Amino acid sequence: MKKRSLLGNFALYGTVTAVCVVLLFPIYWMFLTALSPRTQLRSYPPNFWPRDPQWNVFSDLLAAQPFGLWMWNTIMVATATMILSLTIGVLAAYALSRHRLRGGQPLGLFILTSKMLPATLLVIPLFAIFKSLGLVGSLWSVVIAQATLIVPFATWMLKGYFDTIPAELEQAALVDGCSPLGALFRIVLPVASPGLAATALYAFVISWSDFLYARTFLATSESKWTLNVGIATLKGEFVTDWNTIMAASLMAAVPIIGVYLFLERYLVGGLSAGAEK
Repeated sequence: MKKRSLLGNFALYGTVTAVCVVLLFPIYWMFLTALSPRTQLRSYPPNFWPRDPQWNVFSDLLAAQPFGLWMWNTIMVATATMILSLTIGVLAAYALSRHRLRGGQPLGLFILTSKMLPATLLVIPLFAIFKSLGLVGSLWSVVIAQATLIVPFATWMLKGYFDTIPAELEQAALVDGCSPLGALFRIVLPVASPGLAATALYAFVISWSDFLYARTFLATSESKWTLNVGIATLKGEFVTDWNTIMAASLMAAVPIIGVYLFLERYLVGGLSAGAEK
């Protein structure tokens, strides 16, 4: 393999550094805003490090707001949405991949097309359904609503991965006495673990970042607010404490960053496995 020249290495690392700076600068600016006193927030020229950092902004936030409750509600909603979406997506994707259903191709395209519907189009009919079922104000309303957007993409993502797994593995399991569901759970899913992890990460991130459904269905239930809804209420009518909002946003981003770092290797494997096979 021909080695890159010194100029080529410099261009490569320079480009990577520039991209990292562009991507990470907003996060740094959030951290800077959280620590800066109010008198320095709009200073010009801007300060790239506060002269008197306010490290107590995080402890003050936890003391003044039910941040822990918002965090717990968000974790519950994101986890439940991920489990529900994976359960439905796995079964639907496996059926589309392995069984030659009559009208399977149009059905698959219909499922994919439903992903293109904007969330705002579904809010009113979903609200009417949940109101008739008495689910408005419940975390389950947000879980089900988010699953309506995640399941179509999860189904197609998993179907593409199941298509790369040889059917002979399941046939051998069936010969050995496994049921079709047993072959799915004992043979196919362990092999498809990278694809499952990538889909789970996608579902968790989308659910974690939801604001529209949570704001619509949980507006009157303060004890059920998620992080995004709770942080939005920190904006005042006349005065906005940007320090507190940025501190809350940083704390809300920590769990999702941890989940991503934990599943990152599976995500890369899941997205590239189809091409490799």
